[in-house]
Amino acid sequence: MKKKVVVALGHRALGTTFPEQQKAVKASARILADLTEEGAQLMITHSNAPQVGMIHTALNEYAKLHHTQGAPMSICSAMSQGYIGYDIQNALRSELLARGIYRSVVTVLTQVAVDPYDEAFYHPVKVIGRVLSPEEAAEEERKGNYVTEEPGKGFRRIIASPKPREIIEIDAIQALADAGCIVIAAGGGGIPVLKQGTRLKGASAVIEKDLVSGRLADLTDADLLMILTNEEYVAIRYSSKTPLLLKHLTPEEARIHIENQEFGENKMLPKIEAAMHFVSQKPGRKAIITSIDKAKEAYLGKTGTVISKEAP
Repeated sequence: MKKKVVVALGHRALGTTFPEQQKAVKASARILADLTEEGAQLMITHSNAPQVGMIHTALNEYAKLHHTQGAPMSICSAMSQGYIGYDIQNALRSELLARGIYRSVVTVLTQVAVDPYDEAFYHPVKVIGRVLSPEEAAEEERKGNYVTEEPGKGFRRIIASPKPREIIEIDAIQALADAGCIVIAAGGGGIPVLKQGTRLKGASAVIEKDLVSGRLADLTDADLLMILTNEEYVAIRYSSKTPLLLKHLTPEEARIHIENQEFGENKMLPKIEAAMHFVSQKPGRKAIITSIDKAKEAYLGKTGTVISKEAP
């Protein structure tokens, strides 16, 4: 039987511009194809921070120039999912066919419901868009948006990052995976939406893609959650002269490190939290955090930080 694996791709797997992305996804496709050859049934998530920022800036600059309505964040998220998914699925399909493997690769535009009363809406932290003048910053605040001043740079708009509650298209994702498709879903953390009766309303927010990746792995009963980043191992005392590389963590050990503030709030912490939640829901589950170029070795148990309830 194939092992069901959710793979979360970080910024390094995608690049930051159109040309960089096309080059990066070709390299990432080779790594994903390696995992497929090793017997992994893949579901793929990905980040979108530079891409959604470009889309948001471009559409809103166009709106100012032509005196039209600006683009809501939910629409920008949907666009970034579509174009990143397009590049990944084409690159991966081509790589698989070159190896004599036929497998449908499908991108699902994915909506993720969030709680309208999530505390994150009162304490936004995610920077979006270009640097603003004082006048533009004041205009954003008049619209009800949040703005912060970056010392020496200028003003920037900031938005909330609420926790994911429900993956709306989970049944479709599960059906495609069960049919043997490689599914690209919940890109950029999903399109954040608020449930209003039978209607879904886009939310002005972004969701941590690692938290959604853990939720997707849980709901599809995956065997393994792989979070691919820049580092081969998770480390504590990271900024010191003697960082300690962690080869295995239990959820209990991870909680102690979190209490000691060992993980960056917007960097490693969401990855650790996603892994903890996933492995805690059912015995036998495992999560791995490692660098993208070490993905195959980590899948084979040779490297990476393993998070599991059981001892190594």
